[in-house]
Amino acid sequence: MIYNPTFTDGVDADIVNKLKYIVKLGNLAAHKGKGIKRNEAVVSLSNLFDFIGFIDYCYGATYEERSFSESVLPAEKAVSTAEVDRLKSELDNKSTEREKLIKQVKSLSAEMEQLKARNTEARTFSQKLINEDETRKTFIDVDLKAAGWVFGKNCIEEVAVVSMPISSHNPNGNGRVDYVLYGDNGRPLAIVEAKRTSRSAKEGKQQAKQYANCLERMTGQRPLIFYTNGYETWFWDDFDYPERQVYSVFAKEDMERIIGRRDSRREFGQLGIDEMITNRDYQKIAIQRVCKDFSDKRRKAILVMATGTGKTRVAASIVDVLSRHRWVTNVLFLADRVELVSQAKDAFNKSLPNLTTCNLLKYTGIEKPTDRAVFSTYQTIMNAIDKMRTEDGKKLFTPAHFDLIIVDKAHRSIFRKYRAIFEYFDALVIGLTATPKTEVDRNTYDFFEMENNMPTYAYEYDTAVAEEFLSDYHCIEKTYKIPMEGILKKELTQEEQLALDDVFESEEETPDFISGEEVNRVFFNVDTCRHVIQDLMKMGLKVEGGDRLGKTIIFARNHRHAEFIEQQFNILYPQYKGNFARVIDYKSDGRAEDLLKNFKKKG
Repeated sequence: MIYNPTFTDGVDADIVNKLKYIVKLGNLAAHKGKGIKRNEAVVSLSNLFDFIGFIDYCYGATYEERSFSESVLPAEKAVSTAEVDRLKSELDNKSTEREKLIKQVKSLSAEMEQLKARNTEARTFSQKLINEDETRKTFIDVDLKAAGWVFGKNCIEEVAVVSMPISSHNPNGNGRVDYVLYGDNGRPLAIVEAKRTSRSAKEGKQQAKQYANCLERMTGQRPLIFYTNGYETWFWDDFDYPERQVYSVFAKEDMERIIGRRDSRREFGQLGIDEMITNRDYQKIAIQRVCKDFSDKRRKAILVMATGTGKTRVAASIVDVLSRHRWVTNVLFLADRVELVSQAKDAFNKSLPNLTTCNLLKYTGIEKPTDRAVFSTYQTIMNAIDKMRTEDGKKLFTPAHFDLIIVDKAHRSIFRKYRAIFEYFDALVIGLTATPKTEVDRNTYDFFEMENNMPTYAYEYDTAVAEEFLSDYHCIEKTYKIPMEGILKKELTQEEQLALDDVFESEEETPDFISGEEVNRVFFNVDTCRHVIQDLMKMGLKVEGGDRLGKTIIFARNHRHAEFIEQQFNILYPQYKGNFARVIDYKSDGRAEDLLKNFKKKG
């Protein structure tokens, strides 16, 4: 929740970073084998003090600037189990109170914003600055522990190196690396250069590169480079992409995979696209464009392709090409609806039968999902990041676990609401959307670091129809009296009025007039549904010489309505039962949204 833009937009960045520390330390404390030192707990308390001070500074009626003082804390001592249980019970009791306060704050949001503007102009607020050593021993140490590094074993501090550039400050050419992280073979996987929280982490870039040069000469392996001030962490593999900000230092297994890819990865010459997956020219062009962008050191691509032109097949084919060229190992496919996740997984299974896949929504908790391709909704993967652990308590989905993330329906505002996912995972990203490129929102193009209306590749509806890969459609507009005009009770028969009273039995009295919108909300009109079905049978697409209705999808407004229409259809036309149609909630299938937009274009 602390990554939600509605929160981060209104809180100073330093405060957010301090809250991140509390969360990371809390996760360490909650999982076995992760001891917490007193000084780390004190820093966590100090961070919480600053956060509460910031809230008081913005909104408090009697604000007074205060400083955190460790001297008032009690001496270190064990806390009894009974006391821990009492505190847990007290915290649970506050949850109900918190929910009430949240509603109250929402109702006062405009007033609170005005209050904050006035207070921040008239008041001062400062936070404690800590030096480099304290930064290393608190913020950065916690990050390393959270990533699974063990101090004194595969994480060594103050490692001596030689052959540094000679200067007036370093006449002997000797140096000490803040942290060196080692693989199981004893060779360095990464160096971590630490800076004070008050300084930019990027100030350590050149020094970190010099340390990497020294270790490469000393060991024969060039380490990955991280530099951090405890708040921000930057990653640089100068064999590969330019430096970039990441969530934290990576786990050992992920670093080993990245370094191992240096020798195994092949450049894109002949892609060798599998025509059993994608055999159309425009599909091949889309794959080529994505691969070219990735080889040109871009890490994000977006494909705009009309519904029915094979976006998911293209995505599967890209995974196939990138896997065979050793660019990616682990893949995450994200969609915003349960049905879309299942459909995508099924499509990948058909196209890539040798790729192990997992639908995270159906994860039972019996075994850990170690499959190469994970399919999930946004909310499910966000929960999994925090909750899913290995047997030794480490995070299962580490920041560098996935090499590629594929985002279905990339035209939605997910890159604001769920941006935390993409800030956590360090991966190549491919967005898929059927929305015309001119209708993709600016927010999406910003996320993919592209000019507006300039996706990686676009193959839109009109082009697909012109090239006969899609058939055009015609519109039949029908209006029905009750859904459009509503119900006037006095116009109903006595029997119909009694039926209406049954529907509104919870009301003191059935209203004299019910709007069409209210009719649709409260109940399903059997007669209207039957008219829709009969009109479909009269005017729908016919096959077999016009004797049978062609393959059809009926989009209903919600799941209950879909079931009702299907039930009515089977009553009226039992010979077609289970034979031709799917009746689905239009909110569960992106095709409905795309088709509706095209209907509107046709007028």
